[in-house]
Amino acid sequence: MPPNRTDPLLMLISIPAMMMRGGTSRGMYFVKSELSATGADLDRLLPALMGSPGRDQVDGLGGGSSTTSKVAIVSRSDHADVDIDYLFAQVNPVSGKVDWRPTCGNVLAGIAPFAIERGMVTAGPEQTNVRVRLVNTGARAVCTVPTPDGSIRYDIDEPGALPATPVQVSFRDFVGGSTGRLLPTGSPSDFVDGTEFSAVDAGVCAVIIRAADVGIRGDETQSEINANSLLLQRISSIRAKAADLMGMGDVKDSVLPKVMLVSDGGGVADITSRYFVPDTCHPAHAVSGGVCLAIAARTPGTIVASQIRDAGTASPKFTVAHPSGTIELGVTGDGIQTNVTVGRTTRKLFDGQVFATLHGVAC
Repeated sequence: MPPNRTDPLLMLISIPAMMMRGGTSRGMYFVKSELSATGADLDRLLPALMGSPGRDQVDGLGGGSSTTSKVAIVSRSDHADVDIDYLFAQVNPVSGKVDWRPTCGNVLAGIAPFAIERGMVTAGPEQTNVRVRLVNTGARAVCTVPTPDGSIRYDIDEPGALPATPVQVSFRDFVGGSTGRLLPTGSPSDFVDGTEFSAVDAGVCAVIIRAADVGIRGDETQSEINANSLLLQRISSIRAKAADLMGMGDVKDSVLPKVMLVSDGGGVADITSRYFVPDTCHPAHAVSGGVCLAIAARTPGTIVASQIRDAGTASPKFTVAHPSGTIELGVTGDGIQTNVTVGRTTRKLFDGQVFATLHGVAC
């Protein structure tokens, strides 16, 4: 079957696609030119491919949650110091709206393997470094993957997980991607409805709140938090008002800013975090959220810096505890020159053709 075959009677679009699990997310990966060849509006095509609108996304390849309704659009870069451009799209399972403002560090873990498999990058004999531009925010990353014998392998044993490809991701140029400033309000902390928060735009644009200030310990499970309707309503209200102070306007239909509730690391981490996407608790934690917390820890006056003992010392490691375990980040440099490195894994789940019907589109 040729790529991008269309049937004008059925208005049926087919396009090559790969599904990958990257870190703690799952997404569909597309070559930009193959999406463009359909001639379809991506704000309509992507929801149709993912099965939105529809809470369970049964008519598409989304998984019925924000962490499994993600899209990566990949192309060779025109920038001399970059190999690959990565454009991220967050598809809302229920409404079908596409949010182009955020990026996703977990989905980023699959970019290098996908680019190598699609022939955009030539694999090295032992390992391959792929320089990636995160188009949504302008951040840069270098993704390093093992390529024994010049090819990607997805059967490398990883402790406590199914075999996968380990990916080392080093981030840079990630400050101010959404608002243009590390501290969008101009202050390391502010108050909304009597609740203190820190607005930090690094890796992801986020509103950081002490868990105790909204009436919880901070180590509750995802299910416990998502069953607490009063807590979720309060977080939603704080998020909306904080976003206004951050100059982001009405964020009702956007996943940004994210919210993180932080508390003591409990002896296993520098800090405990519950990450929201945006109105329910994430089952684990976003990589970009970990980056944000690591930078906030080095920014005097933020809630994270005040939460951590000896926050003024520039430790080369920063660990975040989350509902499914911990994530460890390496931190070097300072200020806008800070680099953050994190290890992730990725698994290829399928490679083939995905189909969608767009009513009223002449293809």
